[in-house]
Parts: sequence; structure tokens; C-alpha cells
Amino acid sequence: MNYQSSNSGTSVKQVHRTGYHFQPKQNWINDPNAPMYYKGYYHLFYQYNPKGAVWGNIVWAHSVSKDMINWIPLEPAIVPSKPFDKYGCWSGSATILPGNKPVILYTGIIDNKPAPGYQVQNYAIPANYSDPLLREWIKPDDNPIVKPTYENVSSFRDPTTAWFNNGHWKMIIGSKHKQRGIAYLYRSRDFRKWTKAKHTLHDKPNTGMWECPDFFPVSPRGSNGLETSVLGRKIKHVFKVSLDLTRFEYYTIGTYNPITDKYYPDKTSVDGWAGLRYDYGNFYASKTFFDPAQNRRILWGWANESSTSFEDVTKGWAGIQLIPRMVWLDPSGKQLLQWPIRELEKLRRDRVHLSSVKLSKGDVVEVKGITAAQADVEVVFKFSSLDEAEKFDPEWSKLPSENLAMEICGMKGTTKEGGLGPFGLLTLASNKLQEYTPVFFRVFKTLDKKYKVLMCSDAKPSSLNQNEYKPSFAGFVDVDLAEKKLSLRSLIDHSVVESFGEGGKTVITSRVYPTLAVAGDAHLYLFNNGTQTITVEKLNAWSMNKPRYMN
Repeated sequence: MNYQSSNSGTSVKQVHRTGYHFQPKQNWINDPNAPMYYKGYYHLFYQYNPKGAVWGNIVWAHSVSKDMINWIPLEPAIVPSKPFDKYGCWSGSATILPGNKPVILYTGIIDNKPAPGYQVQNYAIPANYSDPLLREWIKPDDNPIVKPTYENVSSFRDPTTAWFNNGHWKMIIGSKHKQRGIAYLYRSRDFRKWTKAKHTLHDKPNTGMWECPDFFPVSPRGSNGLETSVLGRKIKHVFKVSLDLTRFEYYTIGTYNPITDKYYPDKTSVDGWAGLRYDYGNFYASKTFFDPAQNRRILWGWANESSTSFEDVTKGWAGIQLIPRMVWLDPSGKQLLQWPIRELEKLRRDRVHLSSVKLSKGDVVEVKGITAAQADVEVVFKFSSLDEAEKFDPEWSKLPSENLAMEICGMKGTTKEGGLGPFGLLTLASNKLQEYTPVFFRVFKTLDKKYKVLMCSDAKPSSLNQNEYKPSFAGFVDVDLAEKKLSLRSLIDHSVVESFGEGGKTVITSRVYPTLAVAGDAHLYLFNNGTQTITVEKLNAWSMNKPRYMN
């Protein structure tokens, strides 16, 4: 817990530090905690090591913003200081109580043993509700408010935002019993005395520890968000967990019964490792909150580094928070849609526009006129027919379903010629393509004459540095190809590429560390390596400014 880094990061050339993503000036960060809106300010709390660029010494760092793009750091909100959090203040959530009074629920570590620590749940309240910055927080002495009884004391953490119905506040805590993932349900009338329900809100065998659970309602139509306690006959609910075993998240869409306090996933949602993901790449420990100022639900997610711990210590920092995303229910009702918050567009400059660009097999066309290492790119690809879509190999169905897309992307990649695809972008590319991070589509035809669209963000060719973790991230896109179009948006920022396929149906984030394609030496290309000619119907690309304030 006292492992510290050197200060060598100050003398290292910071070519991989992001320009417009959230990160502090130095040191380790992980889970976004308790995002909320209060008296004109957005608040973000996050897990932070003030002593180094590796995990340990965790406190709740605190930053505030008017737009979720420019951020001002404040003093840490919660630090280990009491017997009920002596060994750590871990993740939690914020709830806004009646009278616009925020309260934080968080996991405290009361003993280092059993590893990774003996976990209880605590609360904290502002010292001054009239302070819009909420600079000081009090941890009352009646903590902890929830202690494990027969639950797994070292797997009992991350309380959710609470919701209210039938005279009680409700919250869930992530846990496990053997390999069964569990969301324990607790109720309270006063937010201090909590009673465990006789049953779980939800659980699932063979999924392992459920970290950072999240539970919230979504409107059946439109993109507006809902406050967490909203109920209704047509209201659906989203249940999300972060899987400690796989380091991926999955979510289901389903129905919440407020009388029995049980959650039931829809039959169209896979409940388990092969379920839907917010993001099929480097994304974990996410948290949503309702933004009353703009009537939307916002998703925050953490992307850790894919570099070695030694490299993290050398550069002096590790971890970023990804661009906040608006989330809402797809009109099909089968999945969520995600899109970067509109405030990000204020950073755009130097727009480049292309239209009706033909990409024949083997073509690579550079997009010039932007800062390719720090950019926002939107492109619509069009094709004249589906005839050349390659066959989906039935043998692939024998691969693990939770990683099927990833396996196919790894086998196919960008270099293997296809029929309809691969086509897309080569981001963070060096001049002679010794390094590049491709983001692309590939269309397959199944035996029953249906089509499967694969979206990949393949880090394998991203860097000549062989020490990095360079996976072939991928997901399938549930899209109707009647219009014979596919759209892609990629946020490129030095060591991160966040990509949104088909309006946010499928999202993939890659962390990459080029050695040649850095700063002014990075390039952006359009490419096609399929036999079917692709038309870039339109492309808009912008250089991105840095925020005026970033911690």
C-alpha cells in the first residue's frame, strides 16, 4: 500500500499524455466515483494515488467543471482517517436526497486481511451545503452503516446510487459467493440504518465477483435521461456489472419489479460474460449519473494503461477517464446507444471535409490538414451491394461466445484481404505505416443469408514497442444494412482511440503507445482492403484544442 513511484516522469518526454481526456497532472487514477451535478457544477470524484503512478494509497480525488470538458482540481474529498476506512477509501456513488442534499456512499477497508481487504460501507456528507464546490466532506461517527454478516468480507464493495420507492431508499452492493456474481439489496428509511433484503436484486452463476454495479431506468423512447428513482409501466431498467475475472463489463436491459425489488433481464439480453458491453475495449469500472441540467444520463468510464508498470512509473502517470457519454435506449429496445457529450465539440477546429471518395481494394488515402494525434473524425462509408460479403465460417461459432468478435478480428485483422471490408481508418499511423491503429468494419454473410457486421480496433500493429499489451478489440454491430451504409466516429488523443460505430451501437476504446506516430509525426488514413469498392460518402475531421483547464 505504500509503494511509491519516483519523480522521473517530470523529465520524460510526454508524447503519450492525452490532450483533451480527463487526467490529473501525475500519478495513478482508476474508478470514476460518484459523478453528480450540484448547484451549477459537475463533480467528479475518482480513485487516486497521491504518491505514485501505481495502485495504492487510494483517496477520493475531486474535480469540478461547468461543462465536463474543463476541470478544476480541488482537495481530495475523502481520505483514510477513521477506523472504518483506515486502510482505504474505495469506490462508491452519490445520491441527491430531498432538499438537494448530496450524500456519498463508499467502501471502507478496515483491515488489510483477508486480501484485498475487509470491506464495509460508509457514508459522507458535505460540511457546507451552500458551497457549490462541496470542498469539504464529513464522515459521521455512526459509520459503517453496512457491515458484512455472512457475506464474503473481501468481496463486498461499490455501493450504487440509491433509489426511492415504497417509503424506502434502496441500494445494491457488489459481491460474490464462490463463482456466483451477486448484487445484494439493502433498504433504509433514513439513509443511515440499512437492512439487508432477504433476496438479492439479481445474481448469476459462473460470473465471478461483480464490481462497480450500476442500476438505472431508461425511457422507452427518445434520448432524454431519467432520474434514478423514476418508475413507470413502460420504463426499462439497465443493470451493469464490472467483471473482476475478465476485466470487462456487461449489461442487460430488463424489468424491475418495485414491489418485490427484483430485476429480470429481458430474453433479448444475454445475462453473463457474453452479454452486451458499453465498450468492447479498454474500459472498466464505469458509473452513470442523471444530469438534471440537461435532462440526460451520462456515463463515465476508466481506461487504464496498456503499458508496463515500469513505463507508467517512468512517465509519472497512469490511467485516464474517457470522454463522458450520453446513454439512452436504442429504438429497438435491445441495447443502449452512446455518444460523446456535445460539449466536446467546442474543442473542434480546422475542419477538413471530404465527400464521394472511392476506395478500391488496397487503397490508402491520407486525410490531411488536421492534427492527426489529437483529432475528432466522423465518416460515413457506403457500398453498392452486399454480394461480396465473405462467408461467416460456421466453425467460429465454436469459439467462446464472450470473445467471438475479438477472436475473429485477431485472425482477420487489416492485412488479410476480405470481400466487403476490411475498410475504415488507420489512426495514429506513421508515415510508412510501420505503426498504425486501424478501426474498421468487416461484413460477413451467414448460412441463413443474414449479415454480421464486425467492428474492430486492432492494437496489434499500433507500436514497435514489443512490451505493450496490444489486443485485437472487437464487437458486432446490430445494424440493418438496407441503406448499405456504415458510420464511424473516432476520438484520437495521443494514446487513446475511442471509436463509435453506427451512431453509438458499438463502442471500442484502445490504449496504444506508438514510437514513431507521435505528435506531429502521426498521420490519419482512410483504407479499404476488400474486393468491394467502398465510397466515403462524407468525412468531417477536426483538430482538437486542449481544454483551457485540465486539473
